[in-house]
Amino acid sequence: MLSNLNPMTQQFLNNLNTINTQMQTAQAQVSTGVKINQDSDAPDEISTLLQTRANLSSTQQTLTNLGRVTTEVNTGEQTLETAVQLFDQVQTLGTEGNSDLATAGQKADISQQLNSILQQFVGLAGTTVEGRYIFSGDSDQQVPYTYDATQTPPVSAYLGTASTRTIQDPDGATFPVALTAQQIFDSSDPSTNLYSSIENLSTALANNDSTGIQTAVSGLAGVASYLNDQLATYGTTQDRLTSATNLGNNMVTQLQTQISGLQDADMSQAILEMTQAQTQQQAALESESKLPQTNLFSYLG
Repeated sequence: MLSNLNPMTQQFLNNLNTINTQMQTAQAQVSTGVKINQDSDAPDEISTLLQTRANLSSTQQTLTNLGRVTTEVNTGEQTLETAVQLFDQVQTLGTEGNSDLATAGQKADISQQLNSILQQFVGLAGTTVEGRYIFSGDSDQQVPYTYDATQTPPVSAYLGTASTRTIQDPDGATFPVALTAQQIFDSSDPSTNLYSSIENLSTALANNDSTGIQTAVSGLAGVASYLNDQLATYGTTQDRLTSATNLGNNMVTQLQTQISGLQDADMSQAILEMTQAQTQQQAALESESKLPQTNLFSYLG
């Protein structure tokens, strides 16, 4: 029966195995560019690395969500800017119709122009982004209003729902992102209801009702002020989205730097270690080949 390997041979094999392991680790770092290719490479750092990667993924998803909402809010803000300009026309037409010089025929013409503008407001309320009605609240597949000139009033009741949507910023705080068309154009307060203010003015002009015209015109300033307040709400939301996006981008940079520090290999050091391991391996094999060899006949002699 053959005896076990002698201590010197066993030590040689152990040392060679250590050298091979070091060389394989260095080769992996050089080929991948990272120093942690498996859990055993840095067991004390792997938990931190995995958590940091998860934080980065979460922050990047938050930025994607913020980007989509920013597009929606920017569109909403642009729509309300158009609405403010369009309502300026309503005020101008109201002033013209409220003049003692305006004839009944001219007032009727102005009434028709106001009806056309009212229809345009209904169109603005139906603004879409990515196939969603942004002013329909949570029912974003439903147009908020319809217009039918044969009906009185020509604008339908609100067809959407309340808006409960919020967006989360990188710190985890949430804030609302949209108003509904009902809030903007169809306020429950008659003194700030855009639709009814135009309808009332148009009706008074069509009927050549001087008192009704004066009453309707006197209320337009309040509606204009309210509409500008809704525009300001979108401006505030834009500012918050910008701040949240900037914060998210800074967090992504910090997390990427942290991950790089945890996992990126020092290429110069890795190449040096690989070269040293190759040299040690070659030297060990050459040294072992020069030692006296023990074979089967040594045990039978």
